[in-house]
Amino acid sequence: MTGNQKQTNKTLWERRLKNVPRGVTTAYPVFAEKAKNAEIWDIEGKRFIDFGGGIGVQNTGHCHPKVVAAIHKQVDQVLHTAFQIMPYEPYIVLAEKLNAKAPIDGEAKTILFSSGAEALENAVKIARAATGRPGIISFLGGFHGRTMMALALTGKVIPYKKGFGPFSSDVYHIPFPMEYHGVTEDDSIKALNNLFKADIDPSRVAAIAIEPVQGEGGFYIASPSFLKKLRAICDEHGILLIADEVQSGFARTGKLFAIEHSGVKPDLITTAKSLAAGMPLSAVIGKTSIMDSVEPGGLGGTYAGNPVACAAGIAVMDLIEEEGILQKSVNLGKLLIQELNEIKKTNTNIGEIRGLGGMVAFELVENGDHHKPSADMAKKLTTKALEHGLVLLSCGVYGNVIRILVPITAEESIVKEGLNIIAKLLKEI
Repeated sequence: MTGNQKQTNKTLWERRLKNVPRGVTTAYPVFAEKAKNAEIWDIEGKRFIDFGGGIGVQNTGHCHPKVVAAIHKQVDQVLHTAFQIMPYEPYIVLAEKLNAKAPIDGEAKTILFSSGAEALENAVKIARAATGRPGIISFLGGFHGRTMMALALTGKVIPYKKGFGPFSSDVYHIPFPMEYHGVTEDDSIKALNNLFKADIDPSRVAAIAIEPVQGEGGFYIASPSFLKKLRAICDEHGILLIADEVQSGFARTGKLFAIEHSGVKPDLITTAKSLAAGMPLSAVIGKTSIMDSVEPGGLGGTYAGNPVACAAGIAVMDLIEEEGILQKSVNLGKLLIQELNEIKKTNTNIGEIRGLGGMVAFELVENGDHHKPSADMAKKLTTKALEHGLVLLSCGVYGNVIRILVPITAEESIVKEGLNIIAKLLKEI
């Protein structure tokens, strides 16, 4: 194909199939050309409302002018030196801002990386170095990334873990509280205590890693009471608590970090996605004494904390305060839940509707029966939604949950336009 020949979704899809392996799935055969706030236009000029947000990356909207300006400014100065060789101010500025805002007990330090999985990998390294212990506990349904340690932590085999083992040893899973599907907080705590009796002594556990709100797992929310119980167990046995805020962080829930809703202070926090509005950037934030337990040279990465990505991250943190993004997230969540409850009144296939701030999801079940989650219905809805100009994502252990990750900065009229599409299609399917 020549550079002057106009491409179509069909021709590009054919090229994608020929040149990119099938292991990386692409939800829709539609190619983005430009995006602004909560809207995307494909290469054929069709407009889409974005309820996916690049899988939770665009909390502050596509191409926010302040973020774009910060990126352009940094591009003209320094693209890369490697922080381990010759550092640069944006890394330090962003670390200072994160340390000041993170719900950590006492002084904090931050190290930057490139992806959420990389952050989780390094959080485990730090936890093991700080405690001298090998064991890590995570939760069924949890998603922590696609690298090998992150996969070991991930509590879902298909499609993430199939064919990739063996995984790192001394990683254990317990049930995440999902009362809608019959798993109570007490069930989870009992499973943890049984794990201590049957598989690993708590004195050998370095950390427990939890998403305060599960992302890929289905937007199930860990209650304040459950997180407080985990904190108490960790304190009793000298175990570190890792809050994986890769998807739930950066204003998605109405707080900078979702765990703030509980009042619980973790020892380590991992974050990525909306931290830099689309630039590849992640972070591990933790207590100074824990973060400094690793010997010099034990942490890092060639591209980790790239200066352009740091400039974007600084802009994101500034605009969250300047534009009242936290309150906008709260307002968005109220709007979504209110409108979804109205839709539910005339549709028995909508099960539980749940959310924390602007992190909202609903279950699709057969005739209101929570024992019959319908992945087929979710697939039909997301497929039909794209045909009607709405990008919509499913998730969940049963594949039946519809998650809404529309940019928090989206205009109310656009949010309602997307919800109207959902309401219309639910009647059809």
